[in-house]
Amino acid sequence: MAGSADFDLYRLSEEHEMLRETVRSLAEAKIAPFAAAVDEEGRFPQEALDALVAADLHAVHVPESYGGAGADALATVIVIEEVARACGSSSLIPAVNKLGSLPVILSGSEELKAKYLGPLAAGEAMFSYALSEPEAGSDAAGMKTRAVRDGDFWVLNGVKRWITNAGVSEYYTVMAVTDPEKRSKGISAFVVEKSDEGVSFGAPEKKLGIKGSPTREVYFDNVRIPADRMIGAEGTGFATAMKTLDHTRITIAAQALGIAQGALDYAKGYVKERKQFGKPIADFQGVQFMLADMAMKLEAARQLTYAAAAKSERVEGDLTFFGAAAKCFASDVAMEVTTDAVQLLGGYGYTRDYPVERMMRDAKITQIYEGTNQVQRIVMARNLP
Repeated sequence: MAGSADFDLYRLSEEHEMLRETVRSLAEAKIAPFAAAVDEEGRFPQEALDALVAADLHAVHVPESYGGAGADALATVIVIEEVARACGSSSLIPAVNKLGSLPVILSGSEELKAKYLGPLAAGEAMFSYALSEPEAGSDAAGMKTRAVRDGDFWVLNGVKRWITNAGVSEYYTVMAVTDPEKRSKGISAFVVEKSDEGVSFGAPEKKLGIKGSPTREVYFDNVRIPADRMIGAEGTGFATAMKTLDHTRITIAAQALGIAQGALDYAKGYVKERKQFGKPIADFQGVQFMLADMAMKLEAARQLTYAAAAKSERVEGDLTFFGAAAKCFASDVAMEVTTDAVQLLGGYGYTRDYPVERMMRDAKITQIYEGTNQVQRIVMARNLP
């Protein structure tokens, strides 16, 4: 049969491809040169934030009506993927800005959206998401943080753990128990500001990877916030949190894709240069098979992630399954691909002089956060299409 070049199914639009080129060149020029130092020094990637804000790529998901770029879910995935290819820590800037603000976009009042999405879109503030607690990880509904009504205010007390970009972000979506009798239906969501009296932060966690993105506990000690900072109706916070994760797990899949792509690209270049037994190791079939498997798995993960992103944009009924599947599969692939990249570099792969060991360490967290891959499999089993 004759081929048709204008068959557009299963192909990114020209706009999406142009976006990828834009983000890739920015990441290679302004983010990649600092990635090793950010990891080594365990410091926030300020250069990446500055570059992303200057290019309006730090929170592309914010709707145009609130001053944002109004990017669709697939465009957001591409931004995160391309930043992660250069630096896993830096990719958590656009990813967590979406995670933190999506509850406001999904369930917040117009006043709340206008107040908080504008500064986020302008690059004046970052947004974090506070769900997990010391005793409430996979069992998020078992949280202990309380919010008690006091006239026109709510008073929050409790501790949140594993909060990404804590201390750097100005705004926090916080889940708290407003009715202890109702378990998940007694949880409400609030916007808390870093400057609110009674908000403080623990020391940064000392982590295996993504060392440039601070992870801290957040403490709420009699934090009084106006009642209109509740996101949605009382008791709907947990439902909003879960609906948010349906969409944002896809951004973790995107981060995993980018980290894996960065490792594969580096390994491909290395095996062509490295000579053993008188020829490049790329000429050996064993090495070729490894690269083929890495590329095949990565491409399968990308197709699943992009399909999930399209479902996120359309808010399709099987989004919960696809979001969990994309996150689970892409993160498992990222761990495999980065581990194999280290293997292909041999002893050099195990040293910090080469980037693949950092990518391997960064990949591991994608199997854990926003729901462990064991939890993703539970989610998938309950939502089989």
